[in-house]
Amino acid sequence: MPKVKYYYDSESLSFKKIKTGKRVVLKNVLLYLTGSALFGFLFIFIGSQYFQSPQERSLNRELENMKFQYSQLDKKMKNIESVLENIEERDNSIYRIYFEAPPISEDKRKAGIGGVNRYKKFDGFEYSNIIKESNKKIDVIQKRLTIQSKSLDEIAKLAMDREKFLKSIPAIQPVNNDDLTRIASGFGYRIDPFTKARKHHYGIDFTAPQGTPVYATGDGTITRADNRSSGYGNHVRIDHGYGYTSLYAHLYKFNVKRYQKVKRGDLIGYVGSTGRSSAPHLHYEIFKDKVKINPINFYYGNLTAKEYDELLKQASVVNQSLD
Repeated sequence: MPKVKYYYDSESLSFKKIKTGKRVVLKNVLLYLTGSALFGFLFIFIGSQYFQSPQERSLNRELENMKFQYSQLDKKMKNIESVLENIEERDNSIYRIYFEAPPISEDKRKAGIGGVNRYKKFDGFEYSNIIKESNKKIDVIQKRLTIQSKSLDEIAKLAMDREKFLKSIPAIQPVNNDDLTRIASGFGYRIDPFTKARKHHYGIDFTAPQGTPVYATGDGTITRADNRSSGYGNHVRIDHGYGYTSLYAHLYKFNVKRYQKVKRGDLIGYVGSTGRSSAPHLHYEIFKDKVKINPINFYYGNLTAKEYDELLKQASVVNQSLD
């Protein structure tokens, strides 16, 4: 039963019933509905800005996870690119040179994938750029891997025809260095131990106690085993053919003589400190067509990729040489 409202009439000094017309009722109803609708809209709008529904929270979590996964994928791709660059560099500067095959240009290795609309299917999303860039990187890496694979196939074919050549190339470390701690100084500018001046060091110094065995790094013929070369002291030179010669200096004594044939891994002498040397060590050099080159590029024969990378770091340290 609807409530009856009254008002006090001061003239008649009595309470009289309030009569509400239909227009007033309709007006009040409309005002109420309009106010309710406006309040509801404001509540929903403001709430949507500061509060999320369970579904929205779930979608946002998925979105954050997707962004995290893409960032992790990008890091992995950068690591893959770094390893691939090292392989490509060794392929061009070592393997292909060995077999007199022309290097593969960087433009050819890193060329993009053709097609203007190749990645158009990824347009229209909030993070389209991330998705497109990731797919571009993957496509380029796949192409580079394909090119590198074909290059290695070519090298393998050449290797089958040149087994003797491979046996002759200096390809192992000349002293036992399983723990990779014996490199004291690498190829490049180093501090001279006697003059303290910056001077180009044309080989690699392996620190080792006197009497440590020294091994031939490739098949060849002994061309020198004497102490008649200034600064080297007792030293051995091996002619490997194909323009390659290796030199082993500051030896304590020899285990070979001139014109003797040796195989990779044969004992040729012992570490010493003869000649211009500040401590017992082996100074090791490689010549290609009478030009001294960095021996670090010739240790592929007995090292894993990880070990070779560690050796590169040690050999690149700018320090004082031992001769």
